[in-house]
Amino acid sequence: MDFRVMGLDSPLFHTLQHMMDMSEDAAGDNKTYSAPTRSYVRDAKAMAATPADVKEYPNSYVFEIDTPGLKSGDIKVQVEDDNVLLISGERKRDEEIEGVKYLRMERRIGKFMRKFVLPENANTDAISAVCQDGVLSVIVQKSPPPEPKKPKTIEVKVA
Repeated sequence: MDFRVMGLDSPLFHTLQHMMDMSEDAAGDNKTYSAPTRSYVRDAKAMAATPADVKEYPNSYVFEIDTPGLKSGDIKVQVEDDNVLLISGERKRDEEIEGVKYLRMERRIGKFMRKFVLPENANTDAISAVCQDGVLSVIVQKSPPPEPKKPKTIEVKVA
């Protein structure tokens, strides 16, 4: 079953579809397939639950993620394989105070993560990150376009 047909196009649904496809394949073959690891499922959930906005400006790309209540030590911005931007972090529960009990707990806690494949013109050496008013903005500068090659003139010698 293809979930994209129903408008469900997220990493979590891709993982579920992959798991369902594996079970159908395993029923037809005598091969055994191992289930995804807990860390894989946890990362898939973290990616599905982390919305992001991506903007393109003339000189840069900007990735924005809501990070209310997080400190700079709770957020990591990394570049993997020279072209993958990885933004991750963890929201933690406040320390429990003696005599205080929760009546309702609705705010999300746990890990979050997003990966973005950067375009070829992204300058991975010029990346900056700013967190202001609970919104993390990661700015990736664009590399200047290559200069067009000038025609090479070759002098013709007459013998």
